[in-house]
Amino acid sequence: MSDAKLTHLDETGAANMVDVSEKAPTTRIAIASGSVEMLPETLQLITSGNAKKGDVLATARIAGIMAAKRTHELIPLCHPLALSKVSVDITVNETLPGLTVTAMAKLTGQTGVEMEALTAVSVACLTIYDMAKAVDKGMTIRNVRLMEKSGGKSGNWKSDPE
Repeated sequence: MSDAKLTHLDETGAANMVDVSEKAPTTRIAIASGSVEMLPETLQLITSGNAKKGDVLATARIAGIMAAKRTHELIPLCHPLALSKVSVDITVNETLPGLTVTAMAKLTGQTGVEMEALTAVSVACLTIYDMAKAVDKGMTIRNVRLMEKSGGKSGNWKSDPE
């Protein structure tokens, strides 16, 4: 880590977009996850399909996919990417209680897709909150993080288990 440097800063310390034009295209995949903790009654309302605003899970899934595709508009210095695949999976976690959101972003290109996967998870979680906040303002979004990535110069990386 001693030779690590922030890639979005130039030699003067000014923010800049990284030039990826000389990088070889490779298949790159990133997987991120996060969770929304809620009251058991809220979880039951969502999973039964009786939420007043509609199908929470389907809406959050679409919102996450749309967000991944627009990451470059939301996060300064991110490159616009031609994503080949984005998936958002939402599973019930009775232990929380709540929902676990997992997103995967993939492309063949010159830069990674970590930010796209993280953005998909974040927006899916925010959509869940938005659609259920009328009944549970105390919901908590937690542990949004990169789980693994593959491809590119730095190769493969996987987070430690929780």
